[in-house]
Amino acid sequence: MIPRERVRNIGISAHIDSGKTTLSERILFYTGRIHAIEEVRGGGKGATMDFMPEEKLHGITITSAATTCQWHNTQINLIDTPGHVDFTIEVERALRVLDGAVMVLCAVAGVQSQSITVDRQMKRYRVPRLAFINKMDRMGANPFRVVQAMRDRLQLNAVLLQYPIGSEDQFQGVIDLVEMTARYFEGDNGENVVKKSIPKALEYEAQQARDKLLDTLSLFSEPMTEMLLEGEEIPSALIWQTIRQATLTLELTPVLLGSAFKNKGVQNLLDAIALYLPSPVDREVVKTAEFVSLYPNPEDPLVALAFKLTVESFGQLTYTRIYSGTLKAGDTVYNSRIGQRVQIGRLVRMHANKREELKVAVAGDIVALLGVDCASGDTLCSAEPFVSLEGMFVPEPVITLAITPKKQEDSDRLSKALHRFQREDPTFRVSIDPESGVTLISGMGELHLEIYIERIQREYNAEVYVGTPAVAYRETIGQRATFDYRLKKQSGGPGQYAHVSGWIEPTDESFVFENRVVGGAIPKEYIPACEKGFRETMQSGVLEGYPVTGVKVVLEGGSYHPIDSSEMAFRSGSHQALEGAIAKAKPYILEPIMLVEVETPNEFMGRVQGDLSSRRGLLLGSETMQGYTVIRAEVPLVKMFGYSTDLRSLTSGIATFTMEFACYRQFLTVK
Repeated sequence: MIPRERVRNIGISAHIDSGKTTLSERILFYTGRIHAIEEVRGGGKGATMDFMPEEKLHGITITSAATTCQWHNTQINLIDTPGHVDFTIEVERALRVLDGAVMVLCAVAGVQSQSITVDRQMKRYRVPRLAFINKMDRMGANPFRVVQAMRDRLQLNAVLLQYPIGSEDQFQGVIDLVEMTARYFEGDNGENVVKKSIPKALEYEAQQARDKLLDTLSLFSEPMTEMLLEGEEIPSALIWQTIRQATLTLELTPVLLGSAFKNKGVQNLLDAIALYLPSPVDREVVKTAEFVSLYPNPEDPLVALAFKLTVESFGQLTYTRIYSGTLKAGDTVYNSRIGQRVQIGRLVRMHANKREELKVAVAGDIVALLGVDCASGDTLCSAEPFVSLEGMFVPEPVITLAITPKKQEDSDRLSKALHRFQREDPTFRVSIDPESGVTLISGMGELHLEIYIERIQREYNAEVYVGTPAVAYRETIGQRATFDYRLKKQSGGPGQYAHVSGWIEPTDESFVFENRVVGGAIPKEYIPACEKGFRETMQSGVLEGYPVTGVKVVLEGGSYHPIDSSEMAFRSGSHQALEGAIAKAKPYILEPIMLVEVETPNEFMGRVQGDLSSRRGLLLGSETMQGYTVIRAEVPLVKMFGYSTDLRSLTSGIATFTMEFACYRQFLTVK
């Protein structure tokens, strides 16, 4: 077993088209995991980590893929995550269980919209990260501008550990500012790292960059500060140690340079992963919902988190992070959510879509379990008292499509597909329109749902009719309102009686229930029924029947009848009480607003801005670079359907755009 100190559980995350999967392919090649490099686009077999047919077809990563490789004496468990915002749940659940991450940024585009989302996710789970500025060979590459954007837009203390030797088509290698040597990457695939002295023309710039690096690092090391004041040479070991400690405490983001496609700089990144990113032992102590501290000790009771699952022909494949204890094939564990025993059949280590059998896995490992029936986010424990690890943040869907099977025989296949996809993806929702009885699927964007429709047709051979997209509107309230409702029904037999009073008010959370009943005005056993009734009301608003959000309900008092009161009566009474209160609280409709980022040649900038404004867009600003402009705006989702076609028409097919959910905002215009 490899010592836990030499294990790195890391993810690669970035904006779409920053080169994550290309970088993953090089990491696998240089670590000896694969013996030939395949490209994301290029007509070959396709990149190792993009194994789904839809990934090869669209040229993007759709699902996160896991693998394990060795770099010198360090084991790297790697997860390559999607860059497209529609598949952000894949990034979310990967970062939930990883110890460290590599944020990839394009040397030309720099910090983009999804870079901001990824940064927010890393901060949510307090994941230490390195940054890798990729595509240094591209025209317009400027790593210094990217580092400044990281500081300004992401508020990261980003520091360059390297200085580029040339850029754009003249990019040759990097200068290591710690050891002060030049690194070149020779051979057919850049496999030979050659150390040379720094080119004379770059000696001054490299020394200036090193002085700036040491000045920043001295804030985290008293010995370094003293040595700098004394004019002493700083040993490399002290610099490495200082960078590592500041990275682990999230006070520093080391930045490296390279071009994965041109096979330059990837080995340096692997060195940095081993040097600076945390092992399972280095990470902050993991707390459970019961405030129990977990340490990565193989001798402790087992605690593991099922963070992702896929359903295949043989059964369920459950990706699991082990936080404490040891897990063996054949063990019986407990699912703490449902309190039931679970038999572990087989343990495997994943390499993209291939599996390697394991007999045992220990704290700090990321493995997959075959045939275990559980849900994403469940905690597996070996013994009582059961503990539950905190779940992950799941964003709400913003777009809905109606789908109908074309033939009767497609109906059962469609049902199986939707059941499976719901289990696998928490952001994919299925519901039935109560009026028409049509099946509705909801997700994070048009591409998200398009991929699932393709999979329904390919994997289940089910043909479906697809309706036009619909926006997932919400309803909320504008002011405080009181309720005092008495349900009283008597019809010969046992009656129904429930009396609830209190108030509602706006809140930033989706729903908050507060019980302030004292003196037994409502018996304690009826309080959960009241809450259930309130929650049911939140499913359908009073204006257009959209789900309600942003409501705090305070139950202050009421009364009961010793014979006629029941859980059903209080549930029904609470439902009607809240419905009446919402109607009095100035309800209004919310619509999803998208953050749109358009990259367009300068000559089309005015056209694009005018079009965004015509879509009720709020222009947030623009950034002009060499020959093109990046325009940022907030636009209602309802106005963005079909935008890719319109943008191509406006800009002769040259401009590109990305879009992600920003917030819900009051809907002021007629649909």
